[in-house]
Amino acid sequence: MSQIGFIGASGLMGHGMAKNLLAKGHALTVTVHRNRERLADLLAAGASEASSPAALASRSEIVFLCVTGSPQVEAAVAGPDGLLAGAKAGLLIVDCSTSEPDSTTRLRERCAAAGVVLVDAPLARTPVEAELGKLNVMVGADDAVFARLEPVLRCFAENVFHVGGPGAGHVIKLLNNFIAQAICTATAEAFAVGQRAGIDPKKLVELVSAGAVNSGLFQAMAKTLSGDLAGLKFELDNARKDIRYYTHLAEGLAIPTIVGEAVHQSLALATALGHGKKFVPSLVEAQEQLTGARLVPR
Repeated sequence: MSQIGFIGASGLMGHGMAKNLLAKGHALTVTVHRNRERLADLLAAGASEASSPAALASRSEIVFLCVTGSPQVEAAVAGPDGLLAGAKAGLLIVDCSTSEPDSTTRLRERCAAAGVVLVDAPLARTPVEAELGKLNVMVGADDAVFARLEPVLRCFAENVFHVGGPGAGHVIKLLNNFIAQAICTATAEAFAVGQRAGIDPKKLVELVSAGAVNSGLFQAMAKTLSGDLAGLKFELDNARKDIRYYTHLAEGLAIPTIVGEAVHQSLALATALGHGKKFVPSLVEAQEQLTGARLVPR
C-alpha cells in the first residue's frame, strides 16, 4: 500500500477516484478546496487533510492531480506553495487532468530537475464510472514507471492503457475528446436541421440506433429529445477548453484543423449564448436559439 496524496478530490471525477483508492487500503491525504462537503465522507473514512500542496507532497509517495486544466496543474505543481516546494526525490506526480502537452513537457522537465517524476494519465468515462472504480486511463510513461503505477491506477480504473512514453497520454486524450465533441456538436446540429425541415428527430434516433453511426455519445445527446440534458455529465466549458487545447496542439504541428476549429467555435458559441456551465447536451439548447428549432420538451 502507498502513501497517496490527492488534489481535486472534491471534483466530479476526483471524488470517486479518491474514494476507491481509500477503499483499496491506501493511506490517503487530500487538500481541501472550497467545497468541504464533497470531502466529508473521505475524511470520515480515514483520509487525512493537508494544508497545502507542499504539505501534501512532503507526506506522499504518489500524488494524483485531477483539476480543470493546465493553469490549475501548473499552480498545484510549481506555485509558491506547490508540490515541488515540499517534494522529496522519488515523488511520483500523476496528472489525471486534461492538460496541454506543451505545458506538461515543461512541468515534467522542471520536476525531473528536482528528482520528481511527472506522469500524464488522463481519464475517460464519466463521474458514474469514477464512483464505481471503472474509469479508463491512458498513461504516458516509460515502462518502469508504468509498472510501478499500474496497480494503483487499477484501484479506480477498469481499463488502463499504456499509450506511449511521457506526454503521449495527454495527446491521446485530446484526440479522444475532439472525436467525442465532433459527434456531440454534429448531433445537435442535425437535430435542429431535421426539425426545421419537418421531420421528427426521434425518427433519426431510431435509424441511427440501428446502424453503424450509433454510439454512446449519440444516445446521450438523443436523451435531450425527451427533456434529459444531463445524459453526459461533462461541463460544456470544459469541453470547449479541451478542444482549444486540441487546436493548439495541431497548430503547433502546422497541421490545419478545419473540423476541430468548427467544433471549437460551436462550443464557444454555446458558451456565449449562456450554456457554458451546463452539460454538453445543452448544445441542443444552443441550436434551438440559433435556428428556432423546437427540440427539448419543456
